[in-house]
Amino acid sequence: MRSLVLASCLLASPAVATGLEIDITGEANGTVVIDLLEDVAPKHVEQITALAAEGAYNGVVFHRVIEGFMAQTGDVQYGRADGDLSGAGRGGSDRPDLPAEFSDLNYDRGVVGMARSQNPNSANSQFFIMFAEGAFLNGQYTVVGRVTEGMDVVDAIKRGQGQSGAVAGSPDVMTEVRVTD
Repeated sequence: MRSLVLASCLLASPAVATGLEIDITGEANGTVVIDLLEDVAPKHVEQITALAAEGAYNGVVFHRVIEGFMAQTGDVQYGRADGDLSGAGRGGSDRPDLPAEFSDLNYDRGVVGMARSQNPNSANSQFFIMFAEGAFLNGQYTVVGRVTEGMDVVDAIKRGQGQSGAVAGSPDVMTEVRVTD
């Protein structure tokens, strides 16, 4: 009987992905491996992995990249490399926005966080990877993961211009994003 209960519990709860592999092309060329923190931000991890599994992130650019701070991507609505990038950074996905899942994890180099508007409960599909420590973000933005391989690739991502970090010309692209176990 115990094994029957255990089997039904296993069937009822789907396997949770533990990471992403992101192939990047442009000024940066290579693969970035991210360990997702489903125990810290389960709703955000679920949304990111669902979008990645659908292929929604494939072909999306790094539209906002600020030297010494972070590289932002994930606008599946307006951030496609083969489309008009004038609205990149303003869109999301067809999924609902997420309630904040703030934690006590610090925004250190290699940490992955969810981008949002002024409303803390507005994260959707966009995320960013930290180039360096950013303590002012601690407790203000949801931490979803950390880079475990490929920070050299992240460091090579084409930088944007000015205070906004908007990337002109041909931004670097996430050519393929895969969910890993």
